[in-house]
Amino acid sequence: MVDTLLSGQLLFAALVSGSLYALVALGLNLVYGTLRLLNIAHGDLVMIGAYVAFWLFTLWAVPPLVALVLAAVLCAGLGWAVYAGLFRRMLAKPALAKRVEANSLILFYGISVILQNAAALAFTASPRAYRWLDTVITWGGVSMTLNRLLTLGVAAGICFGVLAFLRFHLFGWGLRAVIQRKDAAQVVGVNIERVQLITICAGFAVAGMAGVLVSMTEQITPFMGFPFTIVAFVVIIVGGLGNIGAGVLAGFALGLVETYGIALTSAGYRSILIYGIFVGVLMLRPEGLFTKAVRT
Repeated sequence: MVDTLLSGQLLFAALVSGSLYALVALGLNLVYGTLRLLNIAHGDLVMIGAYVAFWLFTLWAVPPLVALVLAAVLCAGLGWAVYAGLFRRMLAKPALAKRVEANSLILFYGISVILQNAAALAFTASPRAYRWLDTVITWGGVSMTLNRLLTLGVAAGICFGVLAFLRFHLFGWGLRAVIQRKDAAQVVGVNIERVQLITICAGFAVAGMAGVLVSMTEQITPFMGFPFTIVAFVVIIVGGLGNIGAGVLAGFALGLVETYGIALTSAGYRSILIYGIFVGVLMLRPEGLFTKAVRT
């Protein structure tokens, strides 16, 4: 058991999973933090990004790193369409804005069903995959494939790049202000609608990029998105709703707990571990493990 816990191979696998979880949850956390939208179709954006990478590579041999940009643009465009077509008017009316979370849950459920079935009709439900940079290399006694190493580097780079942007860029300050106190941010001159539009586009784009990275190492199907939606919600609950930095940390933590938990038990306990963490945090610390409790 001690050898298992100290295994570099296991640590690498945990970091790869954690980086993907952090990246998927990052987009959901951005959207919820600024717009208070419960996007249960978030995992389906991961599915769209995965299919973009698959078809570009299969038909035209476009490398996934190029598909990363194209998937981000496509999903950002979808985010703009959803915001402009469904939520802009709703958020502009105070009476409807108060019910936006409940309304968004129903609307995104419909979007999820449409995206899944459209993908199944267009591509069939058969699992698909492609091989790219699957050469195994060994470093320090740890065997890894190049695509997994690239996944870890790109996912972690995007996550920490977004955190740096939010910390040091003027727009990032405005976005954080909207997350913390929307009314106060508006008083000091933050353009709320602009922040909301850019954030939903960015959140959707991040999910699409995560899908490209997932497609490099896993099979894809039209219905692959739901598990990623669940994982994203678990991560942002553990980190604290709207707490972007803590959400990234929680993503890596969940990857470690899941990987080591499965190694010490069996793969059949994966769902128990994930849902157990979710329920436990909601019961014991609903404000999130990495967020300070606020007394009223």
